[in-house]
Amino acid sequence: MKSRLEKKLKQIRANHNCKEFILADAKDADMCWGVPSLGWIGDATSGRFRAMPEFLAQIRAIVEQGIVDIMLASVSTMSLLAHREKIFEKSSVTPAIRANDTSDVWCPRGGKYREYPSLPFATSYIEEAQYGSVAAVANRKPTVNLGLYSITFNNQPQMDREALLAFKEFRAEARRKGFQYFLEVFAPNVDAGIQPDKIPFFVNDNICRMLAGVSLDDRPLFLKVPYFGPQALEELVAYDPSMVVGIMGGSSGTTLDAFQLLADAQKHGARIALFGRRIKEAEDPLAFIALMRSIVDGEIKPAAAVRAYHAELKRQKISPRRSLADDLKSIATEMSYSR
Repeated sequence: MKSRLEKKLKQIRANHNCKEFILADAKDADMCWGVPSLGWIGDATSGRFRAMPEFLAQIRAIVEQGIVDIMLASVSTMSLLAHREKIFEKSSVTPAIRANDTSDVWCPRGGKYREYPSLPFATSYIEEAQYGSVAAVANRKPTVNLGLYSITFNNQPQMDREALLAFKEFRAEARRKGFQYFLEVFAPNVDAGIQPDKIPFFVNDNICRMLAGVSLDDRPLFLKVPYFGPQALEELVAYDPSMVVGIMGGSSGTTLDAFQLLADAQKHGARIALFGRRIKEAEDPLAFIALMRSIVDGEIKPAAAVRAYHAELKRQKISPRRSLADDLKSIATEMSYSR
């Protein structure tokens, strides 16, 4: 971790009501969708998928901006940006990688993987994150030493046991190699035989039950969970104040959806937000991120931030995807990897 992230986590653990808030950009979608991962440029009829050089340019710009605390990406992206270009050496942004890619994040066009219960899997080796190769380098400090580990519980004993065994092995390996991680827990990706209003508490209970068997030294640095609403989030935050809880940004929606989600999650106890698609698909990611920071710093309210965002687009002569009136509306979105 860079000192800024380390300092914020330390202050949050010491005083959960402190003003510190951690923002992360999740640029790891290439481990999920393939070609569509990088986003769509243009309108629905005449646009195209973004190319990797354009995607990498966006990451470089966000790291240079320096507002987010964590930049999460795939091992291949960090192989270039962190190991070869060394863009994090003089940056206060902490680089991180997706450490596993369970089958519920496999979303190729025409694929049906997500129709089946999540299976544990990891393409990447920890050494690839740390040193840029599976061959560890003796007496060398890791370049990237933080990863996201993901798990999905589906209320199926055999499948959930397999997920927990994989997590157990990952924790041991991470400990041996001095690798730090944070934990992402999804809602069930198939019908789990649970009433919808019980799913948030099914997720909460699985998190608490799972981590009860993990020593304090081997716990994740923080959690990343869907925002299920005030009650579920407040319950999880209150259960064990030593667990720092963050929320995921979810699928695309209006700008108000994104900004309101951020404000609501902070209000009800989240101290971290990891936004991926909402930043990637923003007309101006840098302005979007700057306003996210202003919201969590208490400088602006969500609706006013939407107006400020559109004013900035107008100043830069960037055409918005939605009118201001439409962008001030809220639409239903999903906290998953489906599109």
